[in-house]
Amino acid sequence: MQTIILAIHIILAVSLVVLILVQHGKGADAGAAFGSGASSTVFGAKGSATFLTKLTTFIALIFFITSLSLAYFASNIQIDNKSLLEKEITTQQESVNPPNTDNQNNLP
Repeated sequence: MQTIILAIHIILAVSLVVLILVQHGKGADAGAAFGSGASSTVFGAKGSATFLTKLTTFIALIFFITSLSLAYFASNIQIDNKSLLEKEITTQQESVNPPNTDNQNNLP
């Protein structure tokens, strides 16, 4: 589950960067306003949000949700306090000392 959310998160991050770079900035018409008069206002028109703006908002919201879910998954990981050496010693002791069986039929 965590891997699926991480893959979705990476795809959302890349698409969010691409969408932001594709959009037309509000300050892009500032130079045109002072020279050629191609812009109606200094910082662009304040019309309704375009499709790209709405799509960027939606992707950013999903990106935020996946960030929170990945943080939740990371906080629920059980941390084992044993060191690697302690784990190795216990596995070696278990392999050297097999479990004791109380079966009396194996006696000679």
